[in-house]
Amino acid sequence: MEKSVIFDVDGTLWDSSEAVTESWNEVLSRYPGCRKAPLTREDMYRYMGHTMEEIGRMMLPGLLQGERCRIMEECMQHENAYLALHSGSFYPGTVKMLRILREEGIRLYIVSNCQKGYIETLLHCGGLSLGEEGDFQDIECFGNTGKGKGENIATLMERNRISREGAFYVGDTVMDERAARSAGIPFIHAAYGFGEAEEPAARLCDIRELPELLKSLVFS
Repeated sequence: MEKSVIFDVDGTLWDSSEAVTESWNEVLSRYPGCRKAPLTREDMYRYMGHTMEEIGRMMLPGLLQGERCRIMEECMQHENAYLALHSGSFYPGTVKMLRILREEGIRLYIVSNCQKGYIETLLHCGGLSLGEEGDFQDIECFGNTGKGKGENIATLMERNRISREGAFYVGDTVMDERAARSAGIPFIHAAYGFGEAEEPAARLCDIRELPELLKSLVFS
């Protein structure tokens, strides 16, 4: 049976909150009056994991939808360019751990609620590759499809013929857990990340624990 792990991004593979906060504040400074105060990293921790539409409503509740969408789109585009120059912080040992999994024959994927181009930026920052023989075999996100994480996990699984019996989703929030549940696969909670979980199949205190954890689960 083929073995597959699908990853969330923020709070699971890396923490980009500082750089994203800085990049969004640069955009918001062009629109005086849209917010009472600059964004903080604590704000960003609350936003991460939500779709761009949800973040817009949380961050700019006083704006009309059209103006809010325009500012959010500008934030997203500037964020990708900013992160390419000011990388998020990968959790210690992440890149090495991913390559250990690939050496063990496990196929790796990413599904996130992020904008188009964000996952590609993460891969660039980590020196990671995408493709059949790459570090990750496929990716999907809200920015590509306009769909929620659960639907995107299911879409990616169908596209890559991933069996539910041989797959896990790794994420850090209860939203990730519910998305994995809706897609019909077990959830591993990245407890070092930004959020909590309800009844995960397992918990990680450090991402470097994942190869051994997988061996103790159904991959043994």
